[in-house]
Amino acid sequence: ARPNPGHYALARLEQAGLLVGLITQNVDRLHHRAGSRRVLELHGSLATVRCLTCGYAIDRDAFQQWLLELNPGWTVHAAELAPDGDADLPDELTTRFRVPDCPRCGGILKPDVVFFGENVPRERVEAARRIVAAADVLLVAGSSLAVYSGYRFVLEAARQDKPIALVNLGPTRGDLLATLRLEGRTGEVLPRLAAALTGRAFPEIDLTEGLRRAG
Repeated sequence: ARPNPGHYALARLEQAGLLVGLITQNVDRLHHRAGSRRVLELHGSLATVRCLTCGYAIDRDAFQQWLLELNPGWTVHAAELAPDGDADLPDELTTRFRVPDCPRCGGILKPDVVFFGENVPRERVEAARRIVAAADVLLVAGSSLAVYSGYRFVLEAARQDKPIALVNLGPTRGDLLATLRLEGRTGEVLPRLAAALTGRAFPEIDLTEGLRRAG
């Protein structure tokens, strides 16, 4: 996966001093690759594997090499992907696959992401709230806000009487709280927004429909 124009647009807004922080629910590090620096990864990152007991962290690529060394002869097997992205493998393959323990304490290692059913760490939520508090406007881009971990910050902005702008394909959970609602792809809308706000020549964005929908 590679950053799309929307990722680069957000990085340009930060470089221009127009973005106080970026809260993302994604775990792919594409915002970093696009050049964003003030990024808070609400659900963590797949780039790191962490011990559940002592917090020891290891780079995911290094962990992959470790897995290969522990499982010589392991080859890629065809597997049917489940709707959540998991792969169903035969028991005879998984029972003999070796997963290393934490080298520091012997604990269980897992991807450093918040899985379904887990809670976002409190300190991370508080850091995100500080970003919202420091902002004049909350922009939500490319999210239906179906998951509460992100939706809570729309509620927070609404409580603080901050304008809320939503850019998404399809309805979102925060539509009734939005000051502005734009139907569109973030990879198309955000570059135009960045161009308009940074003074670069670009066709003006037509906000009429979005303003009408937001009432």
